[in-house]
Amino acid sequence: MIKPTPLSGFPEWLPGQQIAEQRVIDIIRSVYELHGFSRLETSAVERVSILAAKGEINKEIYGLGRLQGTPGRWEMALHFDLTVPLARYVAQNSGAVNFPFKRWQIQKVWRGERPQEGRFREFYQADIDVIGDGELPLSFDAELPAVIHEIFQKLGIRAQININNRKVLLGYYQSLGLDETKSADVLREVDKIDKIGADKVREALTKMEIDSQTADKCLALCSLKGAPQEVLAKAKELGTDNEIFQKGLEELAFVADELSHIGSENLIFNLGIVRGLDYYTGTIYETMLPDYPSLGSICSGGRYENLASQFINRKLPGVGISIGLSRLISHLFAQNALDCSRQTPTQVLISWPSEELRPACRAIAAALREQGIPTEIFHEVAALKKQIRYADRKGIPFMLFPHQYTEEAQLVEVKDLKTGEQVQLPLLSWIESQQK
Repeated sequence: MIKPTPLSGFPEWLPGQQIAEQRVIDIIRSVYELHGFSRLETSAVERVSILAAKGEINKEIYGLGRLQGTPGRWEMALHFDLTVPLARYVAQNSGAVNFPFKRWQIQKVWRGERPQEGRFREFYQADIDVIGDGELPLSFDAELPAVIHEIFQKLGIRAQININNRKVLLGYYQSLGLDETKSADVLREVDKIDKIGADKVREALTKMEIDSQTADKCLALCSLKGAPQEVLAKAKELGTDNEIFQKGLEELAFVADELSHIGSENLIFNLGIVRGLDYYTGTIYETMLPDYPSLGSICSGGRYENLASQFINRKLPGVGISIGLSRLISHLFAQNALDCSRQTPTQVLISWPSEELRPACRAIAAALREQGIPTEIFHEVAALKKQIRYADRKGIPFMLFPHQYTEEAQLVEVKDLKTGEQVQLPLLSWIESQQK
């Protein structure tokens, strides 16, 4: 006999947790669609040549093959994010999709990481991207954080969206006399500032043969953080007329105007965020949850100029943002921040008091389900105490008793198992009361 044991890094939630997770997914999906994003689901499997093209996380890719196949010679693998599949999909269907192409995608991805708290090998991501053909208006750079703000409002979670622009960083470094290679090295070090602190970053920059004055100026830029207009004003005081730097500030100013309806407690301009991936070229985002600071950034992304250059000779700029859904959910479970009391979607349990009343039970259940109310009939004739205990354990909110029900009168008794209140009324009247 094989003893079942959990696989590390592959989370499986209990029924109540899965219902809570689905509620979160439904809220995210509904907000995405309210803003005109269309559902996309791509295959879990991609060709290894596509996934490994950039070589950044090859050691984390799960190869896919038959047990009897040749070990290590994988032609297919599980996708490690949703960006590479999106790039391949858009290139493959560029003649069929309408641009700008707005898509949402909530799927599992797989990475061979070392499992730890908040780090899984199999996990959900919840992405939105907008892809343009040749050009993409800057208005989409503002739309994405507005969507994320709306999602966290509906989830009842305080969120702080941090925004920067890579042009500001690269233009400023250029004004300091740093070439493209050195600027990329500086970005990598500055990206670590929250983890290791400013002194360690300064030390690393000095080892790169950057003089102390230049290092201090790099750190001065990344220390600018606060309300959008305040940060923009301080950035202008740095006194550089570098064209790329100025372009970045203009783009940030546009985004600030578009997002003026979001309060400064929820929208921060933070010139210290970098987003380590080299393909970001403009606006970048990181989202923190003030009530859960240990999570770090739970939602991030940015603008890229050419999504699918490895697949098609056509400029397809885009902007995207991704919620680390499984990491968010697991943390909320650990903090008891999600209601997991419902073990079933059932809203009404119909008592089965006797064989004679079975037809009445079926008729009532059919009427409730027709109105979209999830309903169960208890699975056997049993003592009322046993039936109520079943409903309580599963978190079913209402118990319905069919003793008075006839085709003519259609009277039922319904008990609210949370308050203990019990009423007798026509079935249709009770249904109408639940739909108000």
